[in-house]
Order: sequence, then C-alpha cells, then structure tokens
Amino acid sequence: MVRILRHLFMPYWLVKRYFPRHVLANIERAIGESEAAHGGEMRFAVEAALDFWPLMRGQKARERAVEVFSQLRVWDTEHNSGVLVYLLLADRDVEIVADRGIHAQVGDAEWQRICGMMEEDFRHGRFEQGVLAGIREISAHLARHFPAAAVNPDELPDRPVVL
Repeated sequence: MVRILRHLFMPYWLVKRYFPRHVLANIERAIGESEAAHGGEMRFAVEAALDFWPLMRGQKARERAVEVFSQLRVWDTEHNSGVLVYLLLADRDVEIVADRGIHAQVGDAEWQRICGMMEEDFRHGRFEQGVLAGIREISAHLARHFPAAAVNPDELPDRPVVL
C-alpha cells in the first residue's frame, strides 16, 4: 500500500527539480563523449512514477525498464551493444537493461553493482553525480568489449528521456 501511495502522490515536477535542463544537458554531453570512445550506445530515461493500471498490477521497475528499452529501440544497434539506464523516482530504483551483446560480456552482478552505486548517490540527493558515475562505469565496460571502430556511427539519440 505504501508503494501505491508513493506512486500516486509522486509529483511530476520532482523530475524537473532533480533533473533540470542543465543537468539533462550534462548527461547528454557525457553520453555523447562516452560513445566516442566505444562502439556501444547508451540511453538514460527517468520517470516520476508508474501509471495507475501498471501500478495496480504490481509492475516492478525492472519490468518497466524492459518496456522502455523496447520503446526507445535500444536493442536496435548493429552490434547488440545498447544499454538503457532507467530511473523510477517513486521507488528510487535504477535498472540497467543491456542488449544481449554487452550483457553476455558483463553480466547481472556487475550491472547490479553499478545500479547500487547510483542508488547510493541518489539517496544522498546527488542525482547528477550518480548518473554521471553510472555512465562512466558502463562506458568502461563498453570500451573494453566494444572498442571504437574507425567508423563509429551514433545509432541512438544521446538526449535523456523524461517519461
């Protein structure tokens, strides 16, 4: 019941408070700079709360992250190296959904470690720092497993998505 109330009364404006325009621009710039160093693609999405019916069905942040991964077409990269970082503010839950190419190289434990590190920053109100640290950690894995090629197209937008 507490979770339902938290979602129902989570104000949308908190997304703008924690992620104002300049923070979103910094995240976009960090993603763009990161992608110049590897052959992967990264997206960041933040959502204040779940919609009513998915919430009533008990949808978890992970399930929603997988939906967003699909909606944003993060899977649609040449080398299956797309990664979504999804933040559900009402739950203060970070989920990383990685395409099969990079997930096979990194694995669940490492993704969970990065999520935990970001969540710790968020608990202390350090939203921008948490996201930027997560981008750096993910970038290191992408650079290791998908080094930049001579031709390194930008397959997905770098701009963060506010849902």
